[in-house]
Amino acid sequence: MVCRHFYVTWDPNFPKGCRAFQFKTLNQPSLDVFRSSGQLCMKFESKLLKK
Repeated sequence: MVCRHFYVTWDPNFPKGCRAFQFKTLNQPSLDVFRSSGQLCMKFESKLLKK
């Protein structure tokens, strides 16, 4: 599944971002949330994928 808050940035140092928490990162944002809090992301919302 893909989170609707995830986006790809233009910043080569921080290519991935989270709109819900308003941060950019080198890793998957959900992984950074888990590493910092020890919990799964509470802002996760599934995005409908086109077939």
